[in-house]
Amino acid sequence: MEKIKMTTPLVEMDGDEMTRILWKMIKDELLLPYIDLKTEYYDLGLVKRNETNDQVTIDSANATKKYGVAVKCATITPNAARVEECNLKEMWKSPNGTIRAMLDGTVFRAPIIVKGIEPCVKNWEKPITLARHAYGDVYKNTEMKIDGPGKAELVFTDENGVETRATIQEFKGPGIIQGIHNIDKSIESFARACFNYALDTKQELWFATKDTISKKYDHNFKDIFAEIFEKEYKEKFDAAGITYFYTLIDDAVARVMKSKGGFIWACKNYDGDVMSDMVSSAFGSLAMMTSVLVSPDGIYEYEAAHGTVQRHYYKHLKGEETSTNSVATIFAWTGALRKRGELDGIKELCDFADKLEKATIKTIESGKMTKDLALITSLKDVTVLNSRDFITEIKNTLDTL
Repeated sequence: MEKIKMTTPLVEMDGDEMTRILWKMIKDELLLPYIDLKTEYYDLGLVKRNETNDQVTIDSANATKKYGVAVKCATITPNAARVEECNLKEMWKSPNGTIRAMLDGTVFRAPIIVKGIEPCVKNWEKPITLARHAYGDVYKNTEMKIDGPGKAELVFTDENGVETRATIQEFKGPGIIQGIHNIDKSIESFARACFNYALDTKQELWFATKDTISKKYDHNFKDIFAEIFEKEYKEKFDAAGITYFYTLIDDAVARVMKSKGGFIWACKNYDGDVMSDMVSSAFGSLAMMTSVLVSPDGIYEYEAAHGTVQRHYYKHLKGEETSTNSVATIFAWTGALRKRGELDGIKELCDFADKLEKATIKTIESGKMTKDLALITSLKDVTVLNSRDFITEIKNTLDTL
């Protein structure tokens, strides 16, 4: 069979640990035999980031701006233990945080629905899509440890040198402080991305913050969303028969647990980080969730919503067998290939992405799956496959479609 031709490269961002192992398996078994794959490759593994002083991450984000579509493997965000373990020059920032800030995008995450993997929240009947703001807040924070008594102040100096001050705390002893920020332009992009996605998918949109406590910071998010909705989107929502709903984050958490699903839940950066893990886990597995960063300029970066699966990687290094779920990573590739096909007018590429997703789901529904799914499935007499055999079985299914 002649391989599918590509005209424009994908930006390929390789990653770390077990997901890096799966990345190569997926390319070798599920992509390269069928596609004349064109990618501009960037190694975002921790070793290369350390070697380049994290310049490789910046270069990959700039390449994404150039080509419009990227696919990213899971990467390590180092902590103090990783600095020592990997002999790092410094505690490099999250690659995801750097890329998201440079692209100024919104992350949309949704569970991959498979028969036999039912959500543990019994009334959830439809997927819940998390829309996560991908700029600022604690992900671009400045922190300081306070060793003793003193006064901490928030100071803003405008372009004319005029200062505005507010006291954060009069410390009587040791403590900590943290400064976070956001910008109206990014919040406006976030709002429009959420409203557009709701219209595109014909889903109700929820948005939640804690504006009763954060009367300026969170309230600014609420006000920007409300203003943009009333001016630009209310009539469109009415025509589409969908609604926009704002509430407090704690009320949203209570409501979502009793809902039937089938809506988009927009959250600030940290809330979206936490709640997307909760939703994906409740729907079955962190490895069963799609994730795409969408910028206001129409740039797309697809990734798996989970981490690098460190525990499995250490087993792999010892020569022990692993059963690591590769579904989210496969769907990162299919999402990127489909979008590349749409943008370049290559129907065969879009069709292949659809077929590979269908083959992946069909393999699981036939009772062949990784251990994490076997532990929660309602299917009987399932076959638990190791990491490589699961990908091989998907290839076998793909060849029958």
